[in-house]
Amino acid sequence: MIDKHPYLELSHVSSRELKGQKLKGYNKSDIVYENLQIEDIKRLETNNEVDVWVMALPNGVCKPFVDAIDEVRNEKSIIIDLSADYRFDTTGEWVYGLPELNDRSKIANARKISNPGCYATAAQVAIKPILNHISGRPSIFGVSGYSGAGTKPSPKNDINVLRDNLIPYSLTDHIHEREISAQLGQEVAFMPHVAQWFQGITHTISIPLKEKLTSRDIRNLYQDRYQGEQLITVSGEAPSVKDISGKHGIVVGAFAVNAKQDRVVVVATIDNLLKGASTQCLQNINLAMKYDEYAGIPDDLIIRG
Repeated sequence: MIDKHPYLELSHVSSRELKGQKLKGYNKSDIVYENLQIEDIKRLETNNEVDVWVMALPNGVCKPFVDAIDEVRNEKSIIIDLSADYRFDTTGEWVYGLPELNDRSKIANARKISNPGCYATAAQVAIKPILNHISGRPSIFGVSGYSGAGTKPSPKNDINVLRDNLIPYSLTDHIHEREISAQLGQEVAFMPHVAQWFQGITHTISIPLKEKLTSRDIRNLYQDRYQGEQLITVSGEAPSVKDISGKHGIVVGAFAVNAKQDRVVVVATIDNLLKGASTQCLQNINLAMKYDEYAGIPDDLIIRG
């Protein structure tokens, strides 16, 4: 997306494992992976060589790099962290970057943006419009393709283990359960699983209702809430992973209400590598740099309602 973005260019890409290799899929210039150290970060920040730092690091690794940027006190560059390290920040220093649910002006004026998790993005979008009608704790049955399990070898990304299989893991107190609950101000129960496909997430969410609502009532709530949102599609049908894989948005649908009308099941799908990570990061970069929010996001890969 950056390769085709009208305003952005990559200046440096860092990876310990890929140092010395050429970055594939980028044609604006020849970029070779470096292994940037703390002193390199300080130098680049001092020389104003970077407008936006994107931290695509494992949880718990980001802080020394953020501290190095802060130590220079340039305060011109923007930091976007894709890990969970700053999603629970209470100091006000970091802004949670989910544009469709958070104040876009806060993101646009932020210097430090915490990019939401993939599971957490889809779950919040799927629950937020009906939040005032909930009587108890929503239960989220989430299933992700194995790209969500990272690159470090494990049973959760071993295609031989995953073949004809579904692996449940971290069934209580998952970090995304905490993230969803904290952002919504509503406790949720989240049960993640990993499946044999590569990319794409599906949530089946059971939500208890405090008053009787029809499926049409609920669908109207969602359509009203997300009217005009280019990356959110509201559907009467339950969306499938196959339809969201490789697309830049979120689809929310089903809205199945039981006979007593005291429970609704909502289904949401998202591509964990795109709107669940890189597409959302690009939205946040665009907002913070005062560009069009959707610049660089291919229009033909946006799902329309």
